[in-house]
Amino acid sequence: MSDLPQIRIPATYIRGGTSKGVFFRLQDLPEPARQPGRARDRLLQRVIGSPDPYGKQIDGMGGATSSTSKTVILAASTRPGHDVDYLFGQVAIDRDFVDWSGNCGNLSAAVGPFAIASGLVSADKVPRDGVAVLRIWQANIGKTIIAHVPMRAGEVQETGDFELDGVTFPAAEVPLEFLDPAADEQDEGAGGAMFPTGKVVDTLEVPGVGSFPATMINAGIPTIFLNASDLGYRGTELQDAINSDPAALARFETIRAHGAMRMGLIRDLAEAATRQHTPKVAFVAPPADYVASSGKHVAAGDVDLLVRAMSMGKLHHAMMGTAAVSIGAAAAVPGTLVNLAAGGGERSSVRFGHPSGTLRVGAEAALRDGQWTVTKAVMSRSARVLMEGFVRVPGEVLGA
Repeated sequence: MSDLPQIRIPATYIRGGTSKGVFFRLQDLPEPARQPGRARDRLLQRVIGSPDPYGKQIDGMGGATSSTSKTVILAASTRPGHDVDYLFGQVAIDRDFVDWSGNCGNLSAAVGPFAIASGLVSADKVPRDGVAVLRIWQANIGKTIIAHVPMRAGEVQETGDFELDGVTFPAAEVPLEFLDPAADEQDEGAGGAMFPTGKVVDTLEVPGVGSFPATMINAGIPTIFLNASDLGYRGTELQDAINSDPAALARFETIRAHGAMRMGLIRDLAEAATRQHTPKVAFVAPPADYVASSGKHVAAGDVDLLVRAMSMGKLHHAMMGTAAVSIGAAAAVPGTLVNLAAGGGERSSVRFGHPSGTLRVGAEAALRDGQWTVTKAVMSRSARVLMEGFVRVPGEVLGA
C-alpha cells in the first residue's frame, strides 16, 4: 500500500441536462493524463470512485448511476472554425474501464458555459449580455455541436425559468444544434451510413431471445430501436419495472450485443462488454397515458410517442441527450419504428414521453442519392455549476 500524498487537481462539478459530471481543463491535468492511455483512465476512475464492486462509488464523485458516472475534458480548440474541443469519458461503475466510444448529449449543454467561465473561449466570442454562440468539436465522434449560451453582465447565466423533465429545478435554457449527427467518424464499421444495415427497418435475430423488427440508426449515438410490444412492454414503464428484473436486463444486453454486431460496431460479441456506452437500446410505443416518476400525469395527447432507453445496462431515468438526437433523426425518416410509433408521415420534430416526463426534439432529414441523411438535430437543455475547486486523488494512481 502506497503512502504517497494526494494530488490536487482543479475541477468543476456540473449538472448538464439530466446528467452530472466532473469537468477538467486539459491543461490542469497531471502531465501523464493529458493524453489517452492507462494513466488518464486510472485518474478519471479514481476521481469518480471506480471500479467499485459495491456499486456505490462512495470513495469518489460518482453517483452510482450511468447519469452521474461521467467525466469531461476540455481545451481551446485546435480545429479550424471551432472554439472548444470536448472529450467525454463514461466511467464504468463496477468494472475497470472508461468508455470513450460516444458523446454525452446532456453534458454537451455544460460544455459552453464551462469553457467560457474557465477562460477557454476567446473574449471576442463572448458578449457581455446576450447569447454566446460557440462551435464545439466533439472529439469522441468527430462532430460539431453549436451551443447558444446565455450571458448576463459578463457572466454565464445559469438561473432561469426553463424547465426540463428529469431535473427538479428550473434554470437558464441552453439550445443545442447537433450538426450532421449521423454516422460518426470513429465507427468505420458503420460504413458512414445513417442506417448501417441499409434498411430503415430490419430484422434483428438474437439467438436464445427472439427475432425482432428493429431500426438500427447511427445518429447522435448508435441506437437500436425496438417495438415495446414485441418485448412484452407497453412503453409506459418506469425504472423499477426494468431495473429490478435481472432477466430483462440480461436480455437487453444480449440484444444490444447482437445489434452492435449487425451495425458493424464490433467484430465479436465479447467486445460488447468493453463498449457499454454504445450502442444504446430503446423501445418505442404509440402515445398512452402514464404517471411519470415525479408523479406528473402525462396524457396520451401530450406526446407523439413513448420511448424508453437503456444506458450502461439499466433503464435511464429520463432520456440521454444523444439518444434524443437519435429519436429526432429516426422520427424524421418515414417508415422507421420511431416514425411509425409517432403516427408516420413526414416530421420535423416530435415530443416523446420518457420515464421522467416529456421532451421535444427537432431534426431535418433528406433523401439524397437513395440514402437518408440528417443535417441537424436541435434540442434544449440547461446547465448549472454545482461545485468548483479541486478534486483529490491518491498519488499512487499515476504511478502504475
